Amino acid sequence: MKRRDFIFNSGLSVIAVSSSGFIHFDGQKFIGDCETTTDILGPFYRPDSPVRSSLVFPGAKGTPVELSGKIRHTDCVTPYVNAKVELWHCDSEGQYDNSTQEFRYRGTVFTDDKGNYKFNTMMPVPYGGVGFIRPAHFHLMVTAKGYMPLVTQLYFEGDEHIKDDPASSAATSKSRILKVQKLKSGSQKIVYNVSMTTNLVPESASLDKLTGTYTDISDANKKMEIFKKDNTLWIKNEVFGEGYKYIGENSFESPGMPDGSYEKLSFVLKPEGVIQMTIESKWGNKRSPISIFLKDKSAT
Repeated sequence: MKRRDFIFNSGLSVIAVSSSGFIHFDGQKFIGDCETTTDILGPFYRPDSPVRSSLVFPGAKGTPVELSGKIRHTDCVTPYVNAKVELWHCDSEGQYDNSTQEFRYRGTVFTDDKGNYKFNTMMPVPYGGVGFIRPAHFHLMVTAKGYMPLVTQLYFEGDEHIKDDPASSAATSKSRILKVQKLKSGSQKIVYNVSMTTNLVPESASLDKLTGTYTDISDANKKMEIFKKDNTLWIKNEVFGEGYKYIGENSFESPGMPDGSYEKLSFVLKPEGVIQMTIESKWGNKRSPISIFLKDKSAT
């Protein structure tokens, strides 16, 4: 089936949101006066974290830190008022709170009339397992009406693990390796400003047609749940899910993957009306086998 026939039959149309800002994509990276780059969401995102600027709780271990900055429109100047900013990170043991109602080291704030946001929390630490160590980092998600949600990770100057991590060592991560100011009080301060960018935005009704349960054609016991959040396509996982951005050609990619790495979802409407999802992924030099899923008819 030709691409135009698929779009006509499935309704997977997009809205091209115009931008008058200085940022543009040159085919390899975002460039401009105030570039803001994305990074991998990671498997530990949880929605609906409490609205609070202080993530410090009694008995918290580590070094106190203030993370603050401004959210701006694409002109790199105009403050974005009431943008939703979500922060999450690991504790001093490298663990994430993925289940408790305390939502430790997770919080949400909204920008003020000057576009400012601020969190007070504790510095995260590097963590990992056999054969890999991730550098210390903050996860940040910014949701602002009129723009694609921005998902990014913030790293810190001087972390020896940055050079060996595919995500943090990527060229697009350079502007997100941030200076850590040490204050006389013993605490620290980090500043990170964000300029929102626009992208192809799939229509909500189109995404609705893709949501549902999918079954691997080679293993009936292997299933994936596709759902929609903030007009973005997500795959459900044990914590909440992982989001994917629309890149055209009925395909979605995990945002912010390092150069040479990707995770891509491609959808095709089969002649019998069944939706097929193909998953292709590559991390560094390792390419995973292609997986093909069909949407369960009961979910159509």
